[in-house]
Amino acid sequence: MEKLTIHILLVEDSASDAHLLHRIFINADQEQWQMLHVERLSEAIEASRENSASTLDNSQLGSRKQRRFDLVLLDLSLADSIGLDTLKEFRAAVPDIPVVVLTGVDDEDLALQALAEGAQDYLVKDKITIQRLVRAIRYAIERSEILNQLRESEERTRQALAKEQELNELKSNFVAMVSHEFRTPMTTIRTAVDILEYNSNKLTDARRTKYFERIQNAINQMLNLLDEILFLSKTEAAKLEYKPTLLNLENFCSELTDILQLNAGSKHNIIFTFQGESIQAQIDEDLLNCILTNLISNAIKYSPENDTIWFDLICKNRLAIFQIKDRGMGIPLKDQTHLFQTFYRASNVGVIQGTGLGLTIVKKCVELHGGHIQLESEQGVGTTVIVTLPLQ
Repeated sequence: MEKLTIHILLVEDSASDAHLLHRIFINADQEQWQMLHVERLSEAIEASRENSASTLDNSQLGSRKQRRFDLVLLDLSLADSIGLDTLKEFRAAVPDIPVVVLTGVDDEDLALQALAEGAQDYLVKDKITIQRLVRAIRYAIERSEILNQLRESEERTRQALAKEQELNELKSNFVAMVSHEFRTPMTTIRTAVDILEYNSNKLTDARRTKYFERIQNAINQMLNLLDEILFLSKTEAAKLEYKPTLLNLENFCSELTDILQLNAGSKHNIIFTFQGESIQAQIDEDLLNCILTNLISNAIKYSPENDTIWFDLICKNRLAIFQIKDRGMGIPLKDQTHLFQTFYRASNVGVIQGTGLGLTIVKKCVELHGGHIQLESEQGVGTTVIVTLPLQ
């Protein structure tokens, strides 16, 4: 099978660095790779947008399909642009071509910022080897192709479900949310692994531990997202069953508090109280765990450090009343009527991570019990959520 030619645009204003990269390409023996070199950001944008071969070497670029660059190697320090603004400006003008950033500065924070701005990888010039360059280019192109396939798949799905507006919006929001929520932890993992692989001998034990913790946290973040999606898919497909068992509510809530307090560490204090006589209930333990874990975790997430979360259980009149109260950021009034919609998040959450699935899942679990949920919140004051479930 004939291999496709990979066209690479090198944006580099240092003749010596450009020459070095050309030599690396030659030594890499990549016959199907062809490189075009420009020195200015404006030239790179023009070349990437060019639909005509008149300004490009015909020996390099043939058909219209081939004239599109597969990847851009972008130096952050150019004559007409400096720093991350170089990447931002190029991505704004040409958003559909993967970018690998080149820089002479070995700066971890700058690398993370570049990845956050849409770069597929970050290479320090004096540390570039044949293997690292080849791997970076191939991985960047592969990831870009996967993202393009996801976008194409989303578009086909949207067209097929055009008459189902609600389902169409759900799908669009789902793809956007998953793409965003998975990209951040995956980028964190890859960056941390690269640093550990290529700079391990330079890192202190504390720094190594820090990077391993980042990897573990990113993995947990993705696993939690997958659990939420799978759980929600069961409810949408009516496969989630209500299976009540006899449960001691006071013991269950006390044990759950201990677990969540352990996870929260010393950053938050969870206080559990119980009132009532009857503590035995016919309740689905898994669904109740999902309800309370989501609500208490939300209270922790949106509260300042060293703050207190109050978790109260009141059993009376054949009802179990669970109340979770915090003094966190609160929810704007305009958002409160939409909070139980799938993927909806309050307008004041800022950079706090979340999927907008938690309260949707909670509401479905409450409804399976034949109960109800109410929420009271004031921005800057705090939030109280009350879940009422029948004891039997």
